[in-house]
Amino acid sequence: MAAAESGQEKGRLLRGGRTVARVLVIWIVVSGALHLLDVWLDGFAMPHWWQRLVCAFLLGVLASVVWPLIMRIAMPIAFFTLGVGSFLVLGAGALAVFEAVPGVRIDGFGTAVLVVVAMAVVSVALSSLLAIDQDEVFFRRAARRRQRHSRGHDAELPPGVVFLQIDGLGYDIARRAIRDGDMPTLAAWLNEGSHSLTRWHTDWSSQTGASVCGILHGSNHDILGFRWYEKDRDHVMACAHPSDAAEIERRHSDGGGLLSVDGASHGNLFSGDAEHVSLTMSSVPVLVPKKLRHRRHHRVGDGYYAYFANPVNAVRTFIIALVDVGRELIASTRQRRAGVLPRVPRGGLYPLARPGTTVISRDVVVSAILGDMLDGRSVVYADFLGYDEVAHHSGIERFDTLAVLRSIDQQIARLHRASRIAPRRYHLVVLSDHGQTQGNAFSQRFGESIQEYIGRLCGGTSPVAPGKRRQAESWQMNAGLAEAAAGGGLIARRLRARVEDAECADDRPRTAGGAPGEVTRVAPGVVAVVSGHLAMVSFTEHEGRVDFETIEREFPELVPTLVDHPGVGFILVRSREFGPVVLGRDGLHRLATGVVIGEDPLLPYGPHAAELIRRVDTFPHCADIMINSRYDADSDQASPFETHVGSHGGLGGPQQHGFIAFPKEFPAPGEPVGAEAVHRVFRDWLTFLGHPEPGSGKLEEPEEIHAERSEVRS
Repeated sequence: MAAAESGQEKGRLLRGGRTVARVLVIWIVVSGALHLLDVWLDGFAMPHWWQRLVCAFLLGVLASVVWPLIMRIAMPIAFFTLGVGSFLVLGAGALAVFEAVPGVRIDGFGTAVLVVVAMAVVSVALSSLLAIDQDEVFFRRAARRRQRHSRGHDAELPPGVVFLQIDGLGYDIARRAIRDGDMPTLAAWLNEGSHSLTRWHTDWSSQTGASVCGILHGSNHDILGFRWYEKDRDHVMACAHPSDAAEIERRHSDGGGLLSVDGASHGNLFSGDAEHVSLTMSSVPVLVPKKLRHRRHHRVGDGYYAYFANPVNAVRTFIIALVDVGRELIASTRQRRAGVLPRVPRGGLYPLARPGTTVISRDVVVSAILGDMLDGRSVVYADFLGYDEVAHHSGIERFDTLAVLRSIDQQIARLHRASRIAPRRYHLVVLSDHGQTQGNAFSQRFGESIQEYIGRLCGGTSPVAPGKRRQAESWQMNAGLAEAAAGGGLIARRLRARVEDAECADDRPRTAGGAPGEVTRVAPGVVAVVSGHLAMVSFTEHEGRVDFETIEREFPELVPTLVDHPGVGFILVRSREFGPVVLGRDGLHRLATGVVIGEDPLLPYGPHAAELIRRVDTFPHCADIMINSRYDADSDQASPFETHVGSHGGLGGPQQHGFIAFPKEFPAPGEPVGAEAVHRVFRDWLTFLGHPEPGSGKLEEPEEIHAERSEVRS
């Protein structure tokens, strides 16, 4: 493959017995760097030429031999300081080296740390200039060791699989990126025929929590969004909160997840029952349930620890992160000057926080995957979050978003090269958990958030946050909406007629409401939670699911005004008479019978919409009203209920379609519908390759290979 061939050019100094030459070059360059520091740095002096050679040699021994032993004790310092602590510890060691060499003068600890940082920068630059592929160094050394000891036993192990998830990258965007050169690695795979590309259809909840839980654990039952309200506990579940993520995994894990047989999970919300995890939200040690915790053979964050224990990694990542901050500032400035719409504010701390996903977590995850390959793990699942994060703030196909996508593609190429020289054969599968649909945010388009709007319709007050004020023209927008609602669509007119008829029969008593709870109410007795293109309304004064007739009686204007709103595509309610009903501006769809009156409100949302919504209606914590944003097929846009440019979480547009790039030798999956179906496809692929079924016992590896794992790792 083109990507592989270009990658093979790296590491050329390792071939033909050139390792000694590489060591000599590094020794000479470091000695020269010490000479320059002697000239430029106050408080650091090496009067004699031989001192530089000796110190360069001792620093090399410190970094390659002594340093790994020290970090077994000092690792927490590196962990809690994003690698900066590595330089503090290494600086102390360097100070001892300089003090031990006669005639070398160094004024103190601070100067020693500066010398260490400079040496790390020199190492990064030297590795790049000499095209030294450290992955190749690592894997070729491991391969030679294993060849000496395995005695052909590797052939008994089935190929491993590495699943690489590009978070939020829709199928259509991926195809264009492959065509236009933004994903050259995947383009090379498809051009040379090693891989195929297909799409899959997400659940109604097209977001990472539901998708990853379904893919890894085979179930995403009762996951309504990235966050949702549970009335019985008066609690908002959030997939990205450690305790909630652990609870979600407890509810869905049966011990036989996709990664349960010698698997590894990196950068995910859930573990898939993996024994080896890093940066995995559900596996934070304090919060992992005892029944799941015994499977964790490695401490949570081991990949993070190991990565930042290497000061060279810390320098490289820090430099790239600074570059990424600059890219963000330039991109946001260009958007403002060009008047690009839609756009959202990108100031404050966001430029500094962005590299956390686009650079730091990406590099840590890749490092952890390389370690898994070295150890011969059978299956790995990792999430690259950078594209999703930048697409939220910039847009799904803007130039800086595609730049992040190109950087992820480079890491995939790196892992592909490593898979070709790893001790075990590996297949790479690249996929996304959902796409994103772009549009002007609901609050920007209509002057208030969906929560404020619902609260106002239910009789609540929505105070403006301090420091903000409503736009002067907002009253005109509200008036325009009120006028539109006065006429209203077909469904709104019929609903209002029902209310007028009911007024003659009773006085429509309303609940008292107002009781304080753990979750903020947008109006007395009303909770509204948003998740991308979904909004969920719950009435806390009633236990269980509140039927449509009760909502209609207590809040007569709520439903007809919602279905008439230009930012609302459809809503789901449960009728006492008809069961689950989807209501739109000009039609309704009774899901229990399939009866459609007027225009089918689900028509713009694809052929699977009714099936997916019907499933959510059965969830125990399904909200009393489920609201999906309006999707405009002509502009391919929808207005998310969160302040994002690219967003996801419901139905409508590119957010519904993820992609899967898989080896052609695998059985073709068709177009799976729902994350649970994707899980079954992946499970079948592992079985096809010869992996044991969960619970049937792990595939035993030869004793020599097991011993070799420990030797290579050490």
